[in-house]
Amino acid sequence: MTQPTPDRKSLARTALLGVAIPLAMFGAAYAAVPLYEMFCQVTGFGGTTQVATRAPSGVSAKTIEVRFDANHAPGLDVTFEPLQRAATVKLGETGLAFYRFTNISDKPVTAMATYNVTPHKTGIYFQKLQCFCFQEQTFQPGETLELPVVFYVAPELATDKDTEEVQTITLSYTFFAAKGGAIRTAEAPAGVARP
Repeated sequence: MTQPTPDRKSLARTALLGVAIPLAMFGAAYAAVPLYEMFCQVTGFGGTTQVATRAPSGVSAKTIEVRFDANHAPGLDVTFEPLQRAATVKLGETGLAFYRFTNISDKPVTAMATYNVTPHKTGIYFQKLQCFCFQEQTFQPGETLELPVVFYVAPELATDKDTEEVQTITLSYTFFAAKGGAIRTAEAPAGVARP
């Protein structure tokens, strides 16, 4: 009994699928990170705060406490702290907070800060007008800088059923060694660049 031979159309379709499916999977994997970042920025998912270009037009009578938190990656020879632990602001009112960063090493440190807010569901309402995050900065040995954050909490927080119990939001920053920045750390010998 002889096996039927596949026709040219069937072979071409199989070959096309064999190429198209891996290419589509590669494209989806390549686009996943920017699409996820865009999703977080739009929805506030994972405590991602929003970036505002101007303050809201209205201020609510309702107030909220904003707490400030500071961290740095292990091995980064610095101190990093908020200059105030908390501030109470009205919803829609512009707030100002300062963080102090000091390079306590004897080498320049190139670092970058990331941030988030908790509870995560408030991220969509926490708006930053000015921030020191996501900017590589080089700090000279012994240098101390006070870094400002200008923010507001959108008045819509008060009308969202998912956030009606929220009384406090915590804004947390973490400094990491910037990619390619030569940092002296506990994990790496002096002069070795961290990835």
